[in-house]
Amino acid sequence: MKGFIGIAFAASVVLAAPAYAVDMAKGKALYDKYDCHTCHKVDVKVVGPAYKDVAAKYKGQADAEGKLVEKVIKGGSGNWGTVPMLPHPNVPKEDIVTLVQWVLAQ
Repeated sequence: MKGFIGIAFAASVVLAAPAYAVDMAKGKALYDKYDCHTCHKVDVKVVGPAYKDVAAKYKGQADAEGKLVEKVIKGGSGNWGTVPMLPHPNVPKEDIVTLVQWVLAQ
């Protein structure tokens, strides 16, 4: 019985883990580098939503990363009110992907 419980627990940990490893330090560094903190904070809504709220909204959505990467690149409004997210076409896509993964890991 103990063996079954241990296996079940280990399986639940593996299944609950994200499909990718998030480099939290690099995500935070990019957040600072690109001045994301001007409009966003992790825990508090500023101009844009708090990242913990973004992570909660998109939790469990398989296409969340792609949607958010596109939103950061193109900008837009309507998901979190009328204030638009400015587009960021000059930020390298790999940096945006890392930032989005960091946001979703909050």
